[in-house]
Amino acid sequence: MSLRARINAPEDKGGGAAAREDGHLVAAFRAKLLEEIDLTEMSALAAAERRARLERVLGHIISREGPVLSTAERSQLIRRVVDEALGLGVLEPLLEDASITEIMVNGPDQIFIERGGRVELLPLRFASHEQLMQTIERIVSTVNRRVDESNPMVDARLPSGERVNVIIPPLSLTGATLTIRRFPRAYTLHEMLGLGSLDEQMLLLLSGLVQAKFNLIVSGATGTGKTTLLNALSGLVPEGERIITIEDSAELQLQQSHVIRLEARPPNIEGRGAISIRDLVRNSLRMRPDRIIVGEVRGGETLDMLQAMSTGHDGSLATVHANSAEDALMRLQTLASMSEVKVPFEALRDQINSAVDVLVQLTRHPDGTRRITEISVLASHGRERFLLATVCRFQAEPVAADGRVYGRFTYHPLPRRVAERLYLAGQPIPQAFGVAATDAHLTTREAE
Repeated sequence: MSLRARINAPEDKGGGAAAREDGHLVAAFRAKLLEEIDLTEMSALAAAERRARLERVLGHIISREGPVLSTAERSQLIRRVVDEALGLGVLEPLLEDASITEIMVNGPDQIFIERGGRVELLPLRFASHEQLMQTIERIVSTVNRRVDESNPMVDARLPSGERVNVIIPPLSLTGATLTIRRFPRAYTLHEMLGLGSLDEQMLLLLSGLVQAKFNLIVSGATGTGKTTLLNALSGLVPEGERIITIEDSAELQLQQSHVIRLEARPPNIEGRGAISIRDLVRNSLRMRPDRIIVGEVRGGETLDMLQAMSTGHDGSLATVHANSAEDALMRLQTLASMSEVKVPFEALRDQINSAVDVLVQLTRHPDGTRRITEISVLASHGRERFLLATVCRFQAEPVAADGRVYGRFTYHPLPRRVAERLYLAGQPIPQAFGVAATDAHLTTREAE
């Protein structure tokens, strides 16, 4: 079997013998390559020049010692060996593919990727568990972390921006598991319009809400594009405002000139030195922010965020993990209760009603498309039960024969207080929405 055929062949019933054979070939040439280069000299070269030098040396080795390969097989072997020597082996070409948004390694024999919202299994594998562990150790060492039986879980961000999660045996029964979430490209709302994630009327409304300093919560399940939308919304913040972003793993890419980026810090190898999102939210209040943007609230910092939103820091943005706008409100209440400050649930409801203005719900459909499926205004006050006034909703049709999800956006009148705030801020009211004559004309529903 040729080199290319061995690499691309599906796993054989013997447990991946072809992959192991290919792995041994790559390892053998990697060892020969390391014998013939001067590591001190190589370290002084730029990355591109270092790779080019290694490729030339390895080409001479293959010509001298064999095996006899076609031009395509020879190029592929050279790339594999150099990737092993400099980068992350079989993962290197995946990291260079901008269309891949997630890489999921389930043990040495399974590599899945997400592309275009769909998950697919690749005909690639690691030669052995040891090779996978070497790759994992190379990844976590770049952020001064280690992974072993005493520290079997690592969650970190690479210097290039990718978010990495590692869990190894004995916690993982399927072998060492590596998940890499790619750093999302910064989309504007106009680009998302072109992708069908929203329409022109929704774009006008969201633009007005952000510039009129409404407090927005972006809600959605995993992989629905919450960070992408949050980044697009933050791009609407007027130039000159002092913006503080707070994230667990820094992903936002704001273009304004006055931006302070804060990132939480995990504990060090000794288990000390952790700085939580809550610590950063509290500190940000002492930094004279005009806007606070929290990548995701997931614990006691929710209470601090709500208090900031309701005490003068209007126009703040945050995301929360939830499957609907109703779930988002319940989750905010639950997360806020996780603070060490014991606040009755009714008082938390008061905090949320006074802090949150608008909820934007995202959904990933079966065909992989990500779309805003609801924009709702929080219409309740004080300690009332949560009351949502829906102003826009996506009405999906059954999945079509081509596998795509089609539908249409429907609109409802804006509450008068929302329309008045937009008017006073000099923001237009999109024609499709209009203004409710009274609260009785709102399309509302209780969230409990």
